[in-house]
Amino acid sequence: MAYRVGVDIGGTFADFCAFDEESGQIETVKVLSTPDTPGQEVIDGLRALEERVGIAPSQISYFTHGTTVGINSIIMRKGIRLCLLTTEHFSDVLELARLKMPDPYDLFSVRPEPLVTRDRVFGVRERLRADGSVDEPLDLDSLRDAIARVRMVGGEGIVISFLHSYRNPQHEAEAAAYIAEIAPELHVYCSHQIRPIIREYERTSTAVIHGYVQPRVAGYLDALQGALRRIGVTPEAMITKSNGGVMSAELGKTACVDMLLSGTAAGVMGAAYVARLAGADKVLSLDIGGTSADVAIIQDGAPGFGTAEYIGDFPIFVPTVSVTSIGEGGGSIARIDGAGLLRVGPESAGSTPGPAAYGRGGVEATITDAFVALGLIDLGAVGYGMVSIDRGKAVEAIRPLAEKLGRSVEETAEGIIGIAVSGMYREVSKLCSRRGIGEQEFTLMAFGGGGPMMGCFLARELGMTEVIVPPVPGVLSALGGLTADIRNDFTSTAYFDLAPENISRIRETVAELSTRALEWIVEAQKYSGQPVLMPSAEMRYRGQSFEIEVALDPEALAAGDLAAITRAFYDEHMRLYGHADDGAPIQIIAINMVVTGHSAKPSLPESEVHDREVAPSRMMDVYLDGRPQQIGLYAREMLTPGARPRCPCVIAQNDTTTIVPEGFTGRVDAFGNLILTRGDRHAH
Repeated sequence: MAYRVGVDIGGTFADFCAFDEESGQIETVKVLSTPDTPGQEVIDGLRALEERVGIAPSQISYFTHGTTVGINSIIMRKGIRLCLLTTEHFSDVLELARLKMPDPYDLFSVRPEPLVTRDRVFGVRERLRADGSVDEPLDLDSLRDAIARVRMVGGEGIVISFLHSYRNPQHEAEAAAYIAEIAPELHVYCSHQIRPIIREYERTSTAVIHGYVQPRVAGYLDALQGALRRIGVTPEAMITKSNGGVMSAELGKTACVDMLLSGTAAGVMGAAYVARLAGADKVLSLDIGGTSADVAIIQDGAPGFGTAEYIGDFPIFVPTVSVTSIGEGGGSIARIDGAGLLRVGPESAGSTPGPAAYGRGGVEATITDAFVALGLIDLGAVGYGMVSIDRGKAVEAIRPLAEKLGRSVEETAEGIIGIAVSGMYREVSKLCSRRGIGEQEFTLMAFGGGGPMMGCFLARELGMTEVIVPPVPGVLSALGGLTADIRNDFTSTAYFDLAPENISRIRETVAELSTRALEWIVEAQKYSGQPVLMPSAEMRYRGQSFEIEVALDPEALAAGDLAAITRAFYDEHMRLYGHADDGAPIQIIAINMVVTGHSAKPSLPESEVHDREVAPSRMMDVYLDGRPQQIGLYAREMLTPGARPRCPCVIAQNDTTTIVPEGFTGRVDAFGNLILTRGDRHAH
């Protein structure tokens, strides 16, 4: 018997999902995260799989893992002491950034301090022209002086980001070789190797983020590989990537910039997989963990992608699944601010000490404590027995806030939940406005440990009529890693007009990127199937500041059909902005190539649906929607395909709790998804 195992590490729990390749059965476990000893939770979880479920490490045929080591290093600023070498007189590239204030409505807002402060940025005499030709050769005396200054400030690594290196990497390569010769103890990173894009700040920022975390990520992956070998897992570990794909852990040591958002991307890929099974073509995914809520748009079973997502305070310019993070997770802490108002987040109790109700030393009220105080979470053990719920501790944590507000504990707890929902409402509304979509047309898919608790409340506020809760919502990100394909992105700056004389240049660039992509997937990833290549171009009207990505039709490209390529740009511009100038000249700024190697997917069993109403196992006394009431408690395993629980109700399972308020009806589909539909009663 062989199992495919996916792992996702969150702020409170590490989630494990094991898929039986023969029976299609899914087994899941959770263990507590170990932020002080990253990687220990992986070993703890594999041992738990063996002890609780009977899956031995030797039975694991495929292992994929989403890690937060890189992003946590940036958020907590625990990377290496990094220095930056730039072209002389361009040392302020990180300080200037894009000259944007974090909050344009706050005159006192302050931009975050760069990961490499100005005292560790050194200019080097060299200069390339915009076409890549050499204006001034690399001056080795200047470089030698910069290296001496790096040593004086205690630098552990150097990022080299010279002007126009995306066109010609010669000077960066020469500098890296010289540093390796005279200062071999320093880590060295060249911007053209990490992401050779045209804009100076974007290329430098991405290279700095990579260099800042790479030694720590590589060390973590080394330790992970060793631990897996010792415990008896024989397949090469795969790491989920920010773009929704996977790559080998060995490659991840040098390509860590591509895996910084791996956990959130895996969740979205898992949601897309469930959306396809459920037949939902417009889905808004809501992944709530211990520290944050992540929202993504999924259409026709596929997520959106972008290239300017934020890692903590800093933008990263690599292809990623488009996810918006909101600072309200199950462990987000409630407090009274200086004006006497109730606030929630962004501070989180995390896994240590965690919410007060967990009885692990937490004393501050969190969103989870609010649900517990209202009686909406069963007092039995949750998280696969890792945590026991103490309602008294939750009430005691909320009581000081209630006394300051002059309200009851129950009213304050509902206020905490309401504030969290309103914060999500604001951010989701902004996201939908930017994408030009109406949220009322979408289905909300709630997952993560906290998503099913809050999903119906958010859907009600947004005017959405349907919520889907997957069969294993608390570990959907771990399942998402098992649905991901091997995938990578390649880019080449073009910067020329879309004109007949340049068709051959487009073809040559696509051919060169295709060669690189195929070499990567066949040689580096040992992929033996038939790879899929998807070329695209970043295009704009001449004079515009930013581009849009347009798919390149290989047949049109082979035929030299300039009109078809032009029409594709016009159509995409019209779709995004509602207008297009059919006669205006077009520029191609970059040509991209995505290579995908499809992996074997879990095939969840489809069951026969037997429509019936199911009575609850018992009634619960709760405080909900402003009044005390009795509602039913269901065990999720009772709700087989066709089951209809009596709502309002609470549905408990090992990995999460689903709360269904008044106004919703529920049913279970053939794949075990819980479909919650809102009637007209609460329609906006």
